Amino acid sequence: MTEPVKGFKDFTGEEAKLREEIRKILVRNFEIYGFEPAESPIIEQEEFVRGENTNDEAVSDIFKLEDKGKRKLALRYEQTFQLKRIAQNKKLPYKRFSIGPVFRDEPVTGNRFRQFTQCDIDTISSSFKEEAEILVMTSKILKELGINAIINFNNRKLMNEILDEQKIVNKEEVIREIDKLDKLPKEEVKANLKKYKAEKLVEIFEQKESFFKKYKAYKEIQELKEFCKLYGIEINFQPTLARGLAYYNGSVYEVKNSTGILDAQKSKQESKISDIKTKELKETICAGGSYLINGMQSTGISFGLERLSMLTKLKQENKEVLIISLEQDKKAIELAEELRKQGTRVIIMYGKPSKALEYANSYSIPKVIFIGEDEVKKKKLKIKDMKSGKEEFLAEKEIIKKFD
Repeated sequence: MTEPVKGFKDFTGEEAKLREEIRKILVRNFEIYGFEPAESPIIEQEEFVRGENTNDEAVSDIFKLEDKGKRKLALRYEQTFQLKRIAQNKKLPYKRFSIGPVFRDEPVTGNRFRQFTQCDIDTISSSFKEEAEILVMTSKILKELGINAIINFNNRKLMNEILDEQKIVNKEEVIREIDKLDKLPKEEVKANLKKYKAEKLVEIFEQKESFFKKYKAYKEIQELKEFCKLYGIEINFQPTLARGLAYYNGSVYEVKNSTGILDAQKSKQESKISDIKTKELKETICAGGSYLINGMQSTGISFGLERLSMLTKLKQENKEVLIISLEQDKKAIELAEELRKQGTRVIIMYGKPSKALEYANSYSIPKVIFIGEDEVKKKKLKIKDMKSGKEEFLAEKEIIKKFD
């Protein structure tokens, strides 16, 4: 059997190149905002992986392992819990990014695999100012990838304050239902809340944003919005939004693909949540929030590389060339090395032009350069455009400039 295990996938060719290009964009943006790279093992002690988030659905889907020493191990299901170890004794704020595979032993769906690549950024020791910075960086990354997005956010303190005011006992169960208001019909959510005697919450959470200003926790909503404006971006307050019930203790963010809903969301400030139809809400691109690590208030967001690859409109510039050496190996190598110095991807093939052209077509290499005895004598090398079939003769300096 050579097929990948169900829920796992090989990435090759154009798909792999696109993923690598997205990684480069992520890393460049992470670094210019002061985040440093960190790498952690994909295998950890099972007890460490489980942590204290026993109610987290993802924790129940961890891949369990056992080594020859009969130690109970597990594959990491996400990367945030590893901060408990790597953030120890770091000068604060500690800003790190990590890109790597995570694993979930769960049913496979259309766009969901059992191994996927998470691209995380986190700031240990944070306030709303660091939260704003992460959201601004997220906005810039998605624009660079050509993904239209809207950043929805809420604050768990506000939700808890409202639930306390209404004397709700089963907070976690109730919040799970409230979170479904942008996915299910209002009456269905109301019916689900009846068993907790909490159906009145639907009317509360449907109110205009101005209604929530009376709550103490709204101050944090306002501060985050205003600080994001200093960076020139707007974020959308969504009072029903709840994620990571087992660990988020402040702001929560959910970034949606906004094609077709930007105008509706923009006018939502003084409208009701039910005015935004469920069908208009598209894919969740990335999500995050604020939480405690080693007793320190922290914040972060996680991008899924597979999701970004699926949604991006990034146009890849194919600076790739195949050089065919027709018994002119020295000249072919010299030209290849000059082109490589300026970042052009170069493959050299020796002899048999027909095989080399077939290879170029197979791997979608756009340009082929022929270097034979005649070309060297005339100091003009033949370049063939593999898409149009057009051929031209250029001097070596012109070729180097063309691919710069």
